[in-house]
Amino acid sequence: MQVYIGAALLIIVIIMSILLICGLPLGEFSMGGRFGKKWPPKMRLIGLTQLLSQIFALYIILSAGTILPYFINKDVTRVICYVFAGFFFFNTVMNAISPSKKEKFVMTPMSLGAAVCFLIAAIVM
Repeated sequence: MQVYIGAALLIIVIIMSILLICGLPLGEFSMGGRFGKKWPPKMRLIGLTQLLSQIFALYIILSAGTILPYFINKDVTRVICYVFAGFFFFNTVMNAISPSKKEKFVMTPMSLGAAVCFLIAAIVM
C-alpha cells in the first residue's frame, strides 16, 4: 500500500513540476514562493534536473514494491529508499518553515507522506 501512496504523491509532484517548468503560475507552491507565481526561465531549466530526480524516485519506490523490475539490485534499491526517505523528511521540515503559506499547507503533508512511504518501503523490502 505504501508503494502506491508514495507513487501517487510523486506523480502529483511530477505533474506540478512539469507545469512549473512550462510556466504555469504555481510558483507559490515551491521554493518558498520566492519566484512569485511563475518561475523565471533559468529556474525552469534547473527544474528539469529536479524533475529527473523525481522520476528516478518514482521508479525506485515502484521497484521497491516489485511493481517495476530492479534497475539495480535489491540492496542498493533499499539504500536509495532510505536516502529518499531522509531527503523527504528534510524537505518536510523545509516546507514547514517556508514563508509561502501555499507551500507550507500543501507540500508539507505531501513531502511527509512520501518520506514515510519510502521509509516503510525500505523496511519491508
